[in-house]
Amino acid sequence: MTRIETAVILAAGMGTRLKGHTEEKPKGFLEIDGDSLIERSIKHLLDHGISRIVIGTGYFHEHFDELKNKFPGITTLRNVDYSTTGSMYTLYVVRDLVKEPFLLLESDLLYDPAALNYLLSDKRSDIILASGKTNSGDEVYIQHSSTGLLQNMSKDRSKLKHIDGELVGISKISPALLTKMANFAGDHFSKGSRMMNYEDALVGASVEHDIFIKVVEDLAWCEIDDETHLQRALNLVYPKILERSSANS
Repeated sequence: MTRIETAVILAAGMGTRLKGHTEEKPKGFLEIDGDSLIERSIKHLLDHGISRIVIGTGYFHEHFDELKNKFPGITTLRNVDYSTTGSMYTLYVVRDLVKEPFLLLESDLLYDPAALNYLLSDKRSDIILASGKTNSGDEVYIQHSSTGLLQNMSKDRSKLKHIDGELVGISKISPALLTKMANFAGDHFSKGSRMMNYEDALVGASVEHDIFIKVVEDLAWCEIDDETHLQRALNLVYPKILERSSANS
C-alpha cells in the first residue's frame, strides 16, 4: 500500500451563503471552539502523517498564505478566477504541484479525525468517503454499483437510480485519476465554461477509472455552507466529535 503524505485542500470559494461571517475572510476561517475549520483540518492531517499540504486559494487568499508561517509543508496557489469558476477549476490550477497520491479535502469541513483513517488504512488507491443519511440540507448524494464503484453523484436525488451514501468531501486520489479528472475537465473548459465542481469530474472520470465508495454510516462530520449548517456544527456535530475523541483517548 502506497503511503499518503500529501493533501490538497480546495479553498477558493467565496462562501456567499454565509454573509456576515465571510465578508472579511474565507469560510474556512470560521471558528469552532477557538480553532478555525482550516487550521483544525491541517492539524488532523499533520497528526496522520501528511507532511505536505497544497491549498488552492482564491477569495481572501492572503489568509491562507499566512498559514505557511504557522505550519510546515504548506504551499498555496491562487485561482485568480475564483469568482467565475468552480472547485474543479481550482484543482485544475494546482494539478501540476501534485505528482503523487493525495487526500483531497474541501476547506469548509468539520470532521472527526478518524475519517482520515478510513482512507489512509485502505489499500485501494481511489476512494471517496461517504456517510449515511445526515438530513443536513444541500447534500450531495452518491450512487454506486453492487461492487461499490462510483456511478453517479448529484444534489438532485431524481438523477440517481438509488442513493447509497452522501459525499463527505474527503477523498483519496491517485495520479492516474487526477489526470483523468483533469482531461475530463479540460474538455469541458475548452468549450467556454470553467464552472465545474470536482465531484462532476470524478463522475466523468469514473467511466474509465474505478473509484470506490467507502460508506461510514455514523460518521461525525458536516460541511458549513450556510447559517443552518453552522448551527448544526455547533450544536450537534462538534459535541459528537468531542464525545468520540474522549471515548477513544
